[in-house]
Amino acid sequence: MGSKIIALNVNGRTHEIALTPNTTLLQALRDLGYTDVKSGCDKGDCGACAVLLNGEAVNSCLVLAWQADGAEVVTNAGLGTLDAPHPLQQAFADAGAAQCGYCTPGMIISAKVLLDRNPNPTEDEIREAISGNLCRCTGYAQIIEAVQLTAERMGGGQ
Repeated sequence: MGSKIIALNVNGRTHEIALTPNTTLLQALRDLGYTDVKSGCDKGDCGACAVLLNGEAVNSCLVLAWQADGAEVVTNAGLGTLDAPHPLQQAFADAGAAQCGYCTPGMIISAKVLLDRNPNPTEDEIREAISGNLCRCTGYAQIIEAVQLTAERMGGGQ
């Protein structure tokens, strides 16, 4: 089977690209220049490649790009800007939750889905929500603190 032209709607921009059937969403995003989507394990274990696909967090290494044809894809970079960061992005900076930064985009995506569903999560709920994201630098304490800080700042905190 040859290439197929699909429309990837990423962070509010539409890209029409020709892809082979085995191209993952991760590979397509990276080829389009979305470097905030990290390539870690390529088998769905680390969460570094997490993006929102129609509002749901997915590991983009496990999704074929064709499956995202016409869908809304949001990466961490699509949540905020340098001048106006998303509250999670700001809290990650304030809490020192981004050390090497490799896991940060995926962590923020997972935390956003949690806070969208539950604006006042417990520590256990935060741990569960980010359980698909691996971090080797922080020990998770600062990441949990950043999610709690975001909940407080957004009015959901305890």
